[in-house]
Amino acid sequence: MNNLKILREEAGLSQQKLADQLGLTQQGIFSYETGAYEPDISTLKRLADFFNTSIDYLVGNTEIRRRIEKTEQYDLNEQETQIVDEYRALSTKAQNSFQLILSSLTDLEKGR
Repeated sequence: MNNLKILREEAGLSQQKLADQLGLTQQGIFSYETGAYEPDISTLKRLADFFNTSIDYLVGNTEIRRRIEKTEQYDLNEQETQIVDEYRALSTKAQNSFQLILSSLTDLEKGR
């Protein structure tokens, strides 16, 4: 579970701090990260929820970090599809910034 270590380090958490947050042990986190042991499904769910990612990303089945969400069907043109794909590749912080910028632009357009 190499991606667990990546997510933990990006969040600036030590193994002990992550363990404390989730009610696990530091040794357990170490074992998951090194592949010595695999977490059970309930632990995988807690880890995925904590990092707001999918279990598939945690276990290395995909490089897509975001959770799979229910989406509405839209008929998007090529440019709109590219924008959506690029948005989904952004971190949560960058998505929030993008949403603020988009809201500001929309407000400007309304107030022409």
